[in-house]
Amino acid sequence: MPATSIADIVRNHARQQGGTTALVYRGEAVDYATLDRRASQVANGLVAAGLKPQGRVAHLDKSEARFFELFFGCAKANAVMVSVNWRLAPPEIQHIINDAEAEILVVGEEYFPVIDKIRGQLTRVHTIIALNGTHPDFEPFARWRDRQADSDPLLAIAADDVAVQFYTSGTTGLPKGAQLTNRNLLHLLPSWTPVWRMGPGVRNLVVLPMFHIGGAGWALAGLYAGCTNDIVREVVPLEILNLVQEQRIAVALFVPAIILFLVQTPQIRETDLSSLELIVYGAAPIPSDLLRQALKIFPCGFQQVYGLTESSGAVTLLPPADHDPDDPRKLLSCGYAHEGVALRIVGDDGTDCAPSQVGEIAIRSPQVMKGYWKLPEASARAMRDGWLFTGDAGYLDDKGYLYIYDRVKDMIVSGGENIYPAEVESALFGHPAVADVAVIGVPDERWGEAVKAVVVKKADAGVTPADLIAWARERIAGYKLPKSVDFVEALPRNPTGKILKRELRKPYWEGKDRQVN
Repeated sequence: MPATSIADIVRNHARQQGGTTALVYRGEAVDYATLDRRASQVANGLVAAGLKPQGRVAHLDKSEARFFELFFGCAKANAVMVSVNWRLAPPEIQHIINDAEAEILVVGEEYFPVIDKIRGQLTRVHTIIALNGTHPDFEPFARWRDRQADSDPLLAIAADDVAVQFYTSGTTGLPKGAQLTNRNLLHLLPSWTPVWRMGPGVRNLVVLPMFHIGGAGWALAGLYAGCTNDIVREVVPLEILNLVQEQRIAVALFVPAIILFLVQTPQIRETDLSSLELIVYGAAPIPSDLLRQALKIFPCGFQQVYGLTESSGAVTLLPPADHDPDDPRKLLSCGYAHEGVALRIVGDDGTDCAPSQVGEIAIRSPQVMKGYWKLPEASARAMRDGWLFTGDAGYLDDKGYLYIYDRVKDMIVSGGENIYPAEVESALFGHPAVADVAVIGVPDERWGEAVKAVVVKKADAGVTPADLIAWARERIAGYKLPKSVDFVEALPRNPTGKILKRELRKPYWEGKDRQVN
């Protein structure tokens, strides 16, 4: 039966291949029938707790198999799954949970101290469940789940009902909740899974976190296709290589930083990689030298994808056939539009750019989000006349291949994570010694880009780079912290007072083919 909602994915597999392993986590396997039954129990528990259709459920933990019981339980209850970035600082986590108006929170043991610190400020949460571990005030997930009926609630779910809400940082410094509907995801899944060589029983590796479209979205694709999905809690290169060899992994999605870590792991030379059929990569541009090195080491096809959280993930692909080490120009492209996707390059005057002319990338597809949660003005700015304006600058060549050139917004991509300078600048600007500050991305061999703060000190201030980084550490997540701080007499500005970040970035990007790394 065709899926009409995300909930149908596990229902259909339970009927058709219930005994096939759906998930493997730390040696424990869960088949599709068990996943479907447990999802029904979770759904009944959510409804019994008073959650209404389209109510929000927050999740805070690293990846593990029970996440998917919660994910599909939310789907069956017509609830909205909100997985929170566990790398954020407590005030940021509090903001997201409150902004989403989450009523139920499921948290892993590793993050009990975070929730204990902020639980008095969680405005709508009335139920907290311990996904793993033991907490004196939180009921254990397994006990809570197992006291629910396992009959499928079979609630009515509309195509435009929201299934998941991913938080993506904005230039204002506050994260925005991108609402992805059943329609969005069910357009992506059947069109992309064959391209990713996914199918019943295929071993799929899931390494990215669940708060990321590249983690939850990739896992959802594997589950939609009936794969056996090996879940990695966090990125440990040697563990990934061992799983590839021992579990005969066939397909995987990596960000460039993970590819770098893998090729730098000495044991890769002795690892049996012969089961791999396809490595998909994206979320950040990949240095061409690293890609050529990976093409020599991994005996499989490579496929680059480009997309956004707001587009439910991938919208373009550079297939294995276009990964020719002797064609360095093509390796800089992120490919062509996939079926059901239209691309435009829009100039400052709102007209379409000619081939090879740089402008803002705009996307039209059924994959494009419903909008940002309770932010109509931000939604209207991002989605105009049926097109999603990405904030990325690029161009199309005469064959329709897309090249990312720069960012219309000032976003920094470090290790596959989006970092917006406004958040970092806001954290640093509060320091009593800071008179002015600008944050930029600079090339970094390990992470692609690194965060650099350019600071004007107040007169006679004795602050050091270490002082400023320590100050910021108390206010923002560790991965957003500046890796370096430069002090200057003044920041370059245009006549209206806007900081000319392009001028600040220029010395660090000289000699580069593009202004992203």
